[in-house]
Formats: sequence, C-alpha cells, structure tokens
Amino acid sequence: MPRDLLNRIQAALPNMSKGQKLIANYILNHYDKAAFYTALKLGQTVGVSESTVVRFASLLGYEGYPELQSSLQELIRNKLTSVQRFEMADTQIGTGELIDRVLSLDIERIKRTLETTSREDFANAVDVIVAARKIYILGVRSSGALANFLGFYLNEMFDNVHMVHAATSSEVFEQIIRVSKEDAVIGISFPRYSKQTYKAMTYASNMGASVIAITDSRSAPIAEVANHVLIAASDMISVVDSLTAPLSLINALIVALGQKRRDEVIQTFAKLERIWEEYQIYEKSEG
Repeated sequence: MPRDLLNRIQAALPNMSKGQKLIANYILNHYDKAAFYTALKLGQTVGVSESTVVRFASLLGYEGYPELQSSLQELIRNKLTSVQRFEMADTQIGTGELIDRVLSLDIERIKRTLETTSREDFANAVDVIVAARKIYILGVRSSGALANFLGFYLNEMFDNVHMVHAATSSEVFEQIIRVSKEDAVIGISFPRYSKQTYKAMTYASNMGASVIAITDSRSAPIAEVANHVLIAASDMISVVDSLTAPLSLINALIVALGQKRRDEVIQTFAKLERIWEEYQIYEKSEG
C-alpha cells in the first residue's frame, strides 16, 4: 500500500471535498513532513479540522489516521538522508523530556509488534530453523547488530550456525554459495534497506533454501523473496532507527528455538558452564 499511496491520492483527488483536497495537495507536495504530523497538526497546517483529516484517511481505505501515517513514514524511510532525519527529529519527538518520549515511543513499537506479528509465521519459522541442515544469518549496517545478537546465542545453542559477514557483495555470495533447500537463511533488514541483504536473500531463495525475513513491513524488499516474514515495528528516531521491537522479537525467537531443542540446549549449556568455571571466564561478584 505505501508504494502506490501517492498515486491513489492523485487518482482520488477529483472526488474529494474542498478540505480533503487541501490535505491531499499538502501530502503530495510535502509528504516527508506530513509523515510525522499528528492528525491535529496536519489539520492545523492546511486549515481543516482534525475530523476532516481522519475522514481523509478513511477515504483512502485506512482504518484510521495512524495507519495512513505509518504508510507515509514507510514511503519515505528509505529515501531520507541522515541530515533530513535529524531535521525531522523535533517534529517527531516534540518537546519535553527526551528520554521519556523516546522510551515511550519504544514501548508503543513493542505493543504494535505484539499486535501485528503473525503467530503462524513465527511458529513456522521456528520449525524451519530447527529442522535446517545449516542456519545462515545475515544482516548489515545497523541490522548487523541484530544479526550478531541472534548469531551469538544460536551459536551457543546449536552447532550448525553460520554468520554471513558482509564486507563486500562478492564475499557474501562466497559464504552462501553452497546454500541448498535443506538450509534456512535468516535475513534481517530494516530501513534504509541494504541491497546486499536483498541480493543474498534472492540468491538463497533461488537455490531453494527456506528464507526467513525479519523486517518492518511485508512490502520490504527481502519480504518479497521470503518464505516466512516476521514483522517488527522500527520507526526512525532522528538519525537512528529504533531496534527495540526487532530485538524483542529476536529474543522471542531465541527462546522459542531453545524450547524446541530443550534437552540438547540444556546439555550444551551444562558443558559451557563447566568450561566457564574451569577457565574462569566470568568474574564472580563479591556480594
């Protein structure tokens, strides 16, 4: 829906009321700003009531203004430069205690992820990963932190995990060249979407592997080539994207995989605990 949003607004323009046309024209010309306005703020900007903005969203097929706003944000997230993101920060975060606002926004994203994540896709992804001959994990740039977190714990739990390190495009393909239909490939990609990740996931899909995408939307590039899509809300905050909800979703995935292979995981961690103790890996607290 986000990709053709502006075209749909343009097509519906002749049948709109005067107030709705004001909103439509503003969005068509300033959608980068409108994406971060509340319904009240957008109405004040163009000179119409908040209820007119809500009706405008309904006219376009949305259940409410927040859904329209999400589509606008999705439309621009992969286009804004870091400087433009920084300039948008005041509009999104607003005034008051910054830490309160940022943490509150993260709480909202986790709630939204909980409401929208498909339980069926999640369960199927767990089954596919557990059954895989080899588990490949790929994420670059900011998504690399999520990939490394997932890889760290899965590597401790299982012996068939392969982290794909994305220094260059050629090196990525060299690391996944033997991927097959018996394998699972987990790709993590959030705006600004990486072409490296998309190309690698496309190759894995073409090789018949089970492709699992962890991303922010079903219209994200890697979602198009995935067998299973896990959605986590990740709206931008200034120059960064919030990865709180994606990390929470990955936490749930790790726990679910551990439960599926409970006996094996318990044996592995029992061995690790003996090694950690013998070689004094962790500092013991005096308390």
